[in-house]
Amino acid sequence: MGNNTTLKCAELISEVRSKKPLVHHITNYVTVNDCANIVLAIGASPIMADDIGEVEDIVSISSVLVINIGTLNSRTINSMIAAGKKANELKIPVVLDPVGAGASPLRNDTVNKLISEIKFSVIRGNMSEIRFISGLHASTRGVDASEADVKGTESGIQVAEELAEKLKCVVAITGAVDYVSDGIRTVSIKNGHPMLSSVTGTGCMCTSLIGSFCGATRDYFLGAVSGISSMGIAGETAFEKAGDMGTSSFRTALIDSISKLDSRYFESRSKIDEI
Repeated sequence: MGNNTTLKCAELISEVRSKKPLVHHITNYVTVNDCANIVLAIGASPIMADDIGEVEDIVSISSVLVINIGTLNSRTINSMIAAGKKANELKIPVVLDPVGAGASPLRNDTVNKLISEIKFSVIRGNMSEIRFISGLHASTRGVDASEADVKGTESGIQVAEELAEKLKCVVAITGAVDYVSDGIRTVSIKNGHPMLSSVTGTGCMCTSLIGSFCGATRDYFLGAVSGISSMGIAGETAFEKAGDMGTSSFRTALIDSISKLDSRYFESRSKIDEI
């Protein structure tokens, strides 16, 4: 029998599959297809719309908005701001994936602008990205966390808790061990497999899963924990079934694993520790 957080997260899988929340993405073109497929696999419904002429209309009919700055450009920045403000007005949750925050002035300025003008429900990033948002020294390596940041003097728990309290939102740091905090509740998650880092888009897919869960609940802490745990469990299962065949087979098995994920399997495999 798992802890209370594990049990609540397991129950949320059925909620997503029954409610089928519409997940509006303004995301990057490298991983957009995988994000759509992982959302369908968990039982939600994806829509990818980033033109300024329709983002407010699309977010108005959606359950949640996911903003991913992976392939940032001046056209989509305005769309992100407009969609985020509309979502806030309608009390629709907004999830941010600050891909590469700390890597360039454009990326840094955009992340700062997004956070200053939009109220986010969940921010998910690697240690370098979250350190940058926290105002700590960050040595971002492209879209990956740097080893120096991962081994920094501040613990993942400390960084997540302090930023969550500062921004009044859920903060998730993903890596070998994941940390999620809303400033009051904090967990570590030890699911996952190293091969996840060999396939592009697994971080983006994880954020899309968080969006899917947040579209089915008002408890965004549980939504973030559920999305990250599901991705970790799927990574372990995919490696067991297709890891020896290579990264392309692993990627396919990853989406298969999410499509077959149910509450009982989640509960039996999850490694969520309440802190």
